[in-house]
Amino acid sequence: MDFQEMAVIDENAASEGPQRRESGKRGRKPGRKSADKVDMKAKLERSRQSARECRARKKLRYQYLEELVADREKAVFALRKELEKYVQLSRDIDEGKIPEGIHELLQDTSNLHLKQEP
Repeated sequence: MDFQEMAVIDENAASEGPQRRESGKRGRKPGRKSADKVDMKAKLERSRQSARECRARKKLRYQYLEELVADREKAVFALRKELEKYVQLSRDIDEGKIPEGIHELLQDTSNLHLKQEP
């Protein structure tokens, strides 16, 4: 008798098959249109706000990089100008000329070296 009861219970469980939950289905759910529209509008607004913030961050990043490049270009131009000055001084010295301001330049250079030594 115990064996027959167990067989009946097993047959009932096997005939039901795998159980599906209604919440596990994919796709749109009927009867939720108004709530979905509100959620969708809020989601779209959050997305728009996020996009605005992203564009603002991008703009700031590009401004920072452009300023950095401009500063570096100014430094490069100043160094090129200084290099050109030294090239001209060396040409004058090679030709046997004593350039104007060479004494002040040498004095400034020697002062810099004295300051750097411990």
